[in-house]
Amino acid sequence: MNNRRFTLEEANAMLPRLREDLAKLQELVKQFEGLYQELKQAKAEYLLQPAGQEGGDPFFEMEGRLDFLRIEAELFIENFTRQGVLLKMIKPGLIDFPAVVDGEEVLICWKEGEERITHYHGWHDGFAGRKPFPDA
Repeated sequence: MNNRRFTLEEANAMLPRLREDLAKLQELVKQFEGLYQELKQAKAEYLLQPAGQEGGDPFFEMEGRLDFLRIEAELFIENFTRQGVLLKMIKPGLIDFPAVVDGEEVLICWKEGEERITHYHGWHDGFAGRKPFPDA
């Protein structure tokens, strides 16, 4: 576990790169979900075909692509962790940065669509407990 603590300035400086990584992760998730639905449909149609057809696994390629997309997404998620930030939600993006405000352990929080970080909340308060960051 990374014990890094961020200042508001450090967190805001990381945002452009984190936004890029989040967008790539969201695209991977979108591709995964689309391919998963295609695979489900293909398997349902396959089950309706007459029995006794020979051949290899007709879903091998799609399942392999799903595995690849899953592994790629996991690498992006691990990258957030390695940087010391907490990816709370992929869509919409929600990222927390551990910090100390007025001597209290808190999470500086950013939600996709916000231009910069301006709020924080306690570790157990969640997004609903957001407070304006002093001097933001």
